[in-house]
Amino acid sequence: MALAEAGCDVVVNGRNADTLEPTADEIRKRFNVNVQPVVADVSTAEGQSALLAACPEPDILVNNNGGPPGRNFRELDRAAMVEGVIQNMVTPIELIRAVIDGMAERGFGRIVNITSSSVVAPIPGLDLSSGARAGLTAFLGGICREVADRNVTINNILPGKMDTDRLRGRARIKAQRSGKSPEEEVAATVAEIPAGRLGTADEFGQLCAFLASQHASYITGRNFLVDGGLFPGAF
Repeated sequence: MALAEAGCDVVVNGRNADTLEPTADEIRKRFNVNVQPVVADVSTAEGQSALLAACPEPDILVNNNGGPPGRNFRELDRAAMVEGVIQNMVTPIELIRAVIDGMAERGFGRIVNITSSSVVAPIPGLDLSSGARAGLTAFLGGICREVADRNVTINNILPGKMDTDRLRGRARIKAQRSGKSPEEEVAATVAEIPAGRLGTADEFGQLCAFLASQHASYITGRNFLVDGGLFPGAF
């Protein structure tokens, strides 16, 4: 939404056509830009090929694959760990590798990876997600500096407690275990946040759009926490 509001034509990806198509249609109607939906699993070679066929020379790449479900690390077998690393580390690297040289040749490129606040403040039960996303961050730490002189930047946005279906779904799961209501679980989460509320998708999107703009050309290799002050650090 924020990229389209800024005038970008966009390609949107998801695995479910029933949700993807209405989203694409809403963006078209609101912002009068070209929107191409691609139904595919981005973690597969076929899915990536479909995306690159739809947009072979992107100026902006936003990596935002879903994370593995919460689970105690003792319950993770090798297959689950490999799958988590593929989803949250290997997949974005593969897409970056496919587009970064073209961006450098054209003299403009913006790559934004959506990781998680758990990269800097690990969350129990999300160890696989945290580890894979931290690995992605470290992997790209050197690469971003190889292309900075050609106006290509790579940055990461780390969402904290955002008002999303996923957060409210986790609240429902916690409520089943605690005997509290989902609303009480959400309220307990909000009580920990110095801002006194959950973050919004609009706030998050506008930061992403800024990092994808010409105004952010001198920013690369940075991690941007969006957590309402929850992480108690000065650096």
